[in-house]
Amino acid sequence: MKKNRKLIFLSILVALGLVMGLFESIIPLPFTFPGARLGLSNIVVLVSIVVFGYREGLIVALFKTLILMLVTGSVSAFFFSFAGALLSSISMILAHKYLSKYLSLIGISEIGSFFHNLGQVIVASFILGNKMIFAYLPFLLILGLFTGYFVGLASIYITKNLNTHFKELIK
Repeated sequence: MKKNRKLIFLSILVALGLVMGLFESIIPLPFTFPGARLGLSNIVVLVSIVVFGYREGLIVALFKTLILMLVTGSVSAFFFSFAGALLSSISMILAHKYLSKYLSLIGISEIGSFFHNLGQVIVASFILGNKMIFAYLPFLLILGLFTGYFVGLASIYITKNLNTHFKELIK
């Protein structure tokens, strides 16, 4: 029964990440940065890592990215998203495992934001065959400071609420 309950919660988190990813793709940004998004669906990934565990957080991130590609049909964007999600998730897992006594979820989210942007730029460099795309990275990192802060802040409130009200269902 515990396994089924956990699987249901993780499925809901993947679905929620999918909805948030779709929602953020239609939100117009006040500036034009190709590929720049708010990263709202990363809240789900960070919450999954903290509440359910490292393996589960990585699975939620990768399934969310894969299903988002299937729903939107944007195969080219999938490579950027997948690389960003993979690097971001791994970096947040490592940061949570080794640095959580020094960093809040905001700091862990900022690390994830940095590696998400780095992963996307690395893939863009390979696809375009041009290393000059790394000149775009500082702009993404500045935007990532704000989105990473928001993702971390939201994750703090959500994990606190989940651990308080749903502890018996989660564990």
